[in-house]
Amino acid sequence: MNLKNFQLRAIKNLLEKMEVEKRDIVLKSPTGSGKTIILTNFMSEYMAGNPNVVFVWLTPGKGNLEEQSKRKMDLYVHGAKTKLLSDVMTGGFEEGDACFINWEKLTKKGNNALKDSERTNFLEWINKAFDSGLQFKVIIDESHTNFTEKSDAIIQLFKTDKIIRASATPLSDKNSELIEISEDDVIAEGLIKKQIVINENFPQKIEFSDTVGAETSFLLEKALEKQAELDAAYKAVGSNVNPLIIIQLPSNDESVMEEARTFLEGKNISVENGLLSIWLSSMHENIDGIEENNGVQRCVIMKMAVATGWDCPRAHILVKLRHNMERTFEIQTIGRIRRMAETHHYENEVLDSCYIFTFDDKFITETKSRFGQAVTEAKTLFLKNEYKSFSLTKEQRTEIVSTKDARKARSAIAAYFRKEFSLAEGSSKDAVAQNKRRLETEGFIFSEKIEESAVSGSVKRLINMAEEAANLNQIKFSSKLNTHIHGLEYHNRAGRIGLEIGFDYASSNAILRGLFCTGAPYDNKLLKLEIYEHYAFVINNFDLLRRTFRAAMASDLIQGEIKFQGVSKKEFHIPQSTLFTYNAESKVQVEYSKNVYAGYLSSASTRSEPEKLFEKFLQNCSSVIWFYKNGDKGEEYFSIVYDDNAGSQKLFYPDYIVCVNGETWIIETKGGFSASGESEDIDIYSAKKFEMLKKYVRQNNLHGGFVRQDKESGELFIAQEKYADDIKDEAWELLSEVF
Repeated sequence: MNLKNFQLRAIKNLLEKMEVEKRDIVLKSPTGSGKTIILTNFMSEYMAGNPNVVFVWLTPGKGNLEEQSKRKMDLYVHGAKTKLLSDVMTGGFEEGDACFINWEKLTKKGNNALKDSERTNFLEWINKAFDSGLQFKVIIDESHTNFTEKSDAIIQLFKTDKIIRASATPLSDKNSELIEISEDDVIAEGLIKKQIVINENFPQKIEFSDTVGAETSFLLEKALEKQAELDAAYKAVGSNVNPLIIIQLPSNDESVMEEARTFLEGKNISVENGLLSIWLSSMHENIDGIEENNGVQRCVIMKMAVATGWDCPRAHILVKLRHNMERTFEIQTIGRIRRMAETHHYENEVLDSCYIFTFDDKFITETKSRFGQAVTEAKTLFLKNEYKSFSLTKEQRTEIVSTKDARKARSAIAAYFRKEFSLAEGSSKDAVAQNKRRLETEGFIFSEKIEESAVSGSVKRLINMAEEAANLNQIKFSSKLNTHIHGLEYHNRAGRIGLEIGFDYASSNAILRGLFCTGAPYDNKLLKLEIYEHYAFVINNFDLLRRTFRAAMASDLIQGEIKFQGVSKKEFHIPQSTLFTYNAESKVQVEYSKNVYAGYLSSASTRSEPEKLFEKFLQNCSSVIWFYKNGDKGEEYFSIVYDDNAGSQKLFYPDYIVCVNGETWIIETKGGFSASGESEDIDIYSAKKFEMLKKYVRQNNLHGGFVRQDKESGELFIAQEKYADDIKDEAWELLSEVF
C-alpha cells in the first residue's frame, strides 16, 4: 500500500528517535491518521536494519485490539513475522518477531488466560530470548488507558531500552521524546474531516418552554436536520454512506435517556425498527453492522466510552448531553466523528465537516482548547447576485492518482548535485574522477572502511555532561566493511534517506545505486563506486546525503526541467453558497462588504495572520471592488497545476481572487519578513508556485502575485515578476502603490 507523506515522515522520525538516549518515545497521532499503519511499517523497517530485535506490542484489554493490530500488520507488511500471546507460549520469541499481547491477560485479577505455571513459562521464554542475544523494544498502544503498577511491572520484564507510547491523547513529559502528527497533515491527505462545526445556524437567543425535554428535543431536531442534509449530499456524489448520529447522555440521569428515546420514537427512529442503537455498559441493542458505511442505524445512544479502538467512520454528528466528563474521554469521543467514511474528501464543505450540537459550555471550551482553529461556529452564506456570472479557467490534474516517480526524483537529485557542487556533466572516467575530487572538498567521505568517532576524557558533573562533552577529545576509528555485517546498517541508512523524500527502501536504494554505484542502470551517474565502496559511501555520508536529497526535492534550481504529464482545464465559478466559519468570541465582528458573500465577517476562521492583514487591506482599499477567499482544497475551488521534482502533479490553490479597478488579480499570501529581514515563508514550494501563477496570469491576460508583510515597516508588499527571499530585492513593490 502507498503510505501518505505524513506517515512516511512519522516513520522517519521514529527511526531517528530510536537512536537518542531517552528511553520513552511518545507518538501523538490523531484518531484516523493510521497509527497502526505507521507503527507496523516502522517495526518492519527498523528490524530490517537492526539485528536481534523483537517488538512487543502491548494493548489494553477491551476490543481485542491485539488481534486487530496483528491482522493489520499481516495485511500491510508482506512477510511480517507476527505472533499473539498463544504463539509466544508455544514457541517463544525469535529474531524479527512482532508480538501483539493484551497485557490484561497477564495482569488482570481473575483472568484465566494464563495459569500460574504458564506465567512462569512466559518468564522463561523471555529469559531464553535474552540468552539468545535478543533485545526487546516495546510499543504501548492506546497508552492513555489502564496504565497501572501491574502493567508497568509487565513492561519491566522485557528490560527494554526503548518504549513507544502511542495515543491520540498521550501523557508526555520532559523525559520522553515527542513525535506529534499534525492534524493539518492528516486533513490534507483526506483521512479526517477538515473542520469541527459547533452549533451550526443556532439563533443568537433561544427561549425554551417549560416542556420536559425541550433542550434535548431542540438539539436532536438540529442533528436530524443536518443528517438529512448529509444523506442527500452523499447520494449526490454517488455514495451509499449512511451518516450516523452519536448521542451522549449524562452519566447519572436516566430521565435524559427517556427524553431522547421518546423524541426519536416520535420521528419513527427506534430499536424495534432498526434505526436506533443503544450502546451502554449494561445494554447493547441493535449494534450489529453499525460500523459498516451503509449500516441502517441512524442514531446510537451512548452513556460511556465504547470499546477502545471502536472504528465507525460513518459517525458524522455528535449530540452532547453529558456534563463534567474527563477531557481525555471528550477528545477520544470527538475523534469518532472525524474520520472520513471513505478515506478521502469529497470536496464538499458539508460532507468534509463533522458536527457537534450541545449546550455544554465547558465541553465547547475544552474542545476549542484541544482542537484550536479546527473548531468553529458556522453559518451558511450566499453569493451576491452581481458575482454569479464571474468565471475563470481553472487547471486540474489529468491523472486522478498522482504518485512519485523514483526515476524523475533521481534525475532531479543528479541535476541538483551538479549545480550545487559544480560537478562535471556526463559519466566518463574523467568526469567521475573530477566529481569525486569536488565532493571530497565539500566534505563527503570516500573510504573502503566504515568511519566512526568517539570521545575520551572525563566530565565532572552528569548534569552538565552534554555541555562538557563538547570539550572532550574526539577519537576517530574505522572498521573494515563487511557486506553481511554492514548490510543491515546500509539498509537502515538507505531507507532513512528515502524517507526524507517520501520513498521506501526499494526506491531509495535504486536511486542511490543509480547515482553512485557501478553496474546499476543509469546513464547519468555522478560516481562509479564498487558495491563495497558504495555501502561505505552511503553509511559514512548518511547525514550529508539525506540533507542534500531533501534540498534537491525542494530546489527551484531545476524549475522547468520536469515536464507536465497533462493538465485538464475547466470553467470555474464562485460557489453559490459557502459554509462560513468564524470566531464568535472575537470582539471585532466587522462585516466586509467587499467580499462576494453577504454577511462575511472580519472574524472569519481559519485565517493565517497574512490573510487577516490582506483582507483588512482589501476592505479599506478604495480601488478594490470585490474579493473572494478561495478554498485550500476541492474541485469546486480555483486551482493551478504544478509538478514537484519527483514528477508528482500537485494542485496550487491561490488564496484570493480580487477585482481592482475592474481588472482581475490572483493573489497568494505568504509568511512575511521579520523586523531583521529574515524570511518567514515556510512553504518550500513557493518559488515553483510563483512561476506557475506568473505563467497562468500571462496566458489569461490577468494580473497576479505573492503578497508578504515587511514587519519592520508593517507594510504589505507584492512580487509580480520574481519571487525573492530578500525584502530588499527590487521585485517587492509596496502593495498600496500597485493597487
